[in-house]
Amino acid sequence: MTNEEILELTFKSTDLNQRVSIRSYLKELLQTLWTEQESFSGKRPFGNSGWTHDIYSCLVENNLIKGKLDEDGYLDSYDEEAAEKLMLKLIESL
Repeated sequence: MTNEEILELTFKSTDLNQRVSIRSYLKELLQTLWTEQESFSGKRPFGNSGWTHDIYSCLVENNLIKGKLDEDGYLDSYDEEAAEKLMLKLIESL
């Protein structure tokens, strides 16, 4: 799967309370950083911690990184190094 195809994958963002593409989520994140500037919270950019888990769940669900979802579809475990590497690659391709 190409970076462009991965960026268009959609997932349910609990923070934004809607289904979004990875691309649109990253844009929203950058817009929030830009708007809030020094008030931006890297731990809780949209008000909740664990905000990366929605994207990581999408990557696991689409077999792009190794991991496991629990019976409710929430992230149980994942390859942190592979997730970080892939996300940085995707961000670079924006």
